[in-house]
Formats: sequence, C-alpha cells, structure tokens
Amino acid sequence: MAFFKKRTDLEGVFIIESNIYRDDRGFFTEAFVLDSFDYSDIPSGFVQDNISFSKKNVLRGLHYQLKPFPQDKLVFVIKGKILDVVVDIREKSSTYMKHVKIELSSDSGRSIFVPRGFAHGFLALEDTYLYYKVTNTFVKELDRSIRWDDPDIGIDWGITNPLISDKDNEAPLLRNAEVFL
Repeated sequence: MAFFKKRTDLEGVFIIESNIYRDDRGFFTEAFVLDSFDYSDIPSGFVQDNISFSKKNVLRGLHYQLKPFPQDKLVFVIKGKILDVVVDIREKSSTYMKHVKIELSSDSGRSIFVPRGFAHGFLALEDTYLYYKVTNTFVKELDRSIRWDDPDIGIDWGITNPLISDKDNEAPLLRNAEVFL
C-alpha cells in the first residue's frame, strides 16, 4: 500500500493520500496502517474512533479540546464529500489564526491529520459519513468551539446560511476563546 504525506502551510497539519483500488465491485483502500510509511511527524496512540453523519449543508466546528487532554485527529470521509478546515489557534505560532481548507471525499483517497493546538471544522457538501481517530477521549468540560464565521479568521465556506448547532452558533470569536498557550 502506498501512502503519501503532504505538508500544508500550517506546521504539523498533513494531507495523507492513499491509493484506491477500484473494480466493478467497488473499491478498497487502507485508511491507516501504522507501519506503512513515516509517521514520525504524526503521533500515533489513537485511543478512540468516531463516526458522524451530516446532512448536506451542515457545518460542524470549529472544535478543539483543551489541555490536559488535547486531541490529535486523523479525519477520513467514508461516504460523501466535505470542505474540511483547520485553524491554527496557538497564540505564539507564526501562523496563528491562519487556516487551510481541503475537500475530502470518499472518492479522493485523502485524509487530513489535525494536531492539537488547531481547531477543526467541516461543511458537508453532500450527505456525508465521517470517520476520525483521536489521541484522547472526549472530555465535555474541556470541549471548546470558535465561531465558524469569525471575521478575524476569514474562512470562505462558500455558504451563507449553513445548518449549524446552537452550541457552534453561540461559540466565541477566537480573540475571546480559551486557547492553547
């Protein structure tokens, strides 16, 4: 199996591409194999796997978890398509408040690694099943969100009125949020 790791403009955020083998029955791909290639930049030790379903035009995020249980995430699309966004929320970083966007789909063979210190969100471009691995379990008291439409971050989601939870709609702007120090 061949995996290819691509760096993004945000240090520690990687796009991972894997081969997809297709035939008239469907397809096969390996989404994660620890010994497949150099994961030296990507912490292993995933402790929880999550699956979510989002209807088209649902926007989730921007989410992160505070210390002492921050989460690294490895995000895959099982079925569907999303616009995935990662924001640097490390105040002392040279890329603080910068973001990267990538389209992930079940057909692309791509996944994205989101390290601790970054907020993550996505917009479902169609009905989508998302699968992601995390390095710490969910702790509700440490769960945080940043406004999806924070003008200081300036993400162009390509939509003005997404379906969004009350929690995400009421999230603070990054300048008022608890973040990593």
